[in-house]
Amino acid sequence: MDTWHKIVFGNCRDMHEIPSNSIHLMVTSPPYYNAPFDYPGFFKDYEQFLQLIGDFSRELSRVLAPGRIAAYVTDDMLVEGKKYPVVADVTRIMIENGFRYRDKIVWVKPKGYSRISRRSGVVLQNPYPMYFYPDNIQESILIFQKGTFDYGYARKLDRKIRVDSRIDTKEYNEHEWYLTVWRITNVLPLPRRPEIGIAAFPDEIPRRLIKLFSYVGETVLDPFLGSGTTMKVAKELGRNCWGYEIDLELRPVILKKIGYKQPASSKAESVEIVRRNDAGRFRSSLQKRVSSKKSVTKGRLGFHQPN
Repeated sequence: MDTWHKIVFGNCRDMHEIPSNSIHLMVTSPPYYNAPFDYPGFFKDYEQFLQLIGDFSRELSRVLAPGRIAAYVTDDMLVEGKKYPVVADVTRIMIENGFRYRDKIVWVKPKGYSRISRRSGVVLQNPYPMYFYPDNIQESILIFQKGTFDYGYARKLDRKIRVDSRIDTKEYNEHEWYLTVWRITNVLPLPRRPEIGIAAFPDEIPRRLIKLFSYVGETVLDPFLGSGTTMKVAKELGRNCWGYEIDLELRPVILKKIGYKQPASSKAESVEIVRRNDAGRFRSSLQKRVSSKKSVTKGRLGFHQPN
């Protein structure tokens, strides 16, 4: 099936390029609020982050088709010793903007790998009450719905589309998609990966969500496109995709990940790129801040104190 993919370098608060009620599924991971090793100092304060989510959710309500799903991959954030309730606040904002809170899936990462310092080690240095800080190996996949889905729509689809969109029940059962806990290995910072320095989620998360909540030929949106994982998977699964990304420096990463070639390597795919004036360049400055934090971390001895 022919598919198209449109990348807009601009702020997702404004998605005027997208017709109203035309998106069948949103899968995204917003910037982790001032995460020390991803987005240090990116937002002036927590209220600015919440304002972004609020502004975007109102625009999402316009573009998302009735009855369809919006999925966020996010989690609470620890910044300079203070924990921010991102999951609760995103849920509250989405409900305030008319979405129904449908489900939460807990994404559990392998416990043998911790990308940042192991907070639990503080107890080994100080084996007394009040020194406990657990390592975080999970994130939340928040699932919201715009109204209710008309299942008559699905029954009226072309038979080939329904067959091609059928969920593999063997895979569904063997990998326990039916649970509210998904155990999926995160993207590891291995050399020569395009996601180096980018907080990317693994392909398996959008792969499951796209299969579970959209039909072949429908349109997926990722308003915080990042390295382009959602668009890559949507393309592989025969879905169209809109992606918004404010950071122009991620353009080569996105194009490499989705296998973009100019001219298009196949008549069955179409990629359109738009650059707006509200895009900027952030990756280099963020990586400099991250490097300075890493150099301080390496200079410490023993287990790291919680940050």
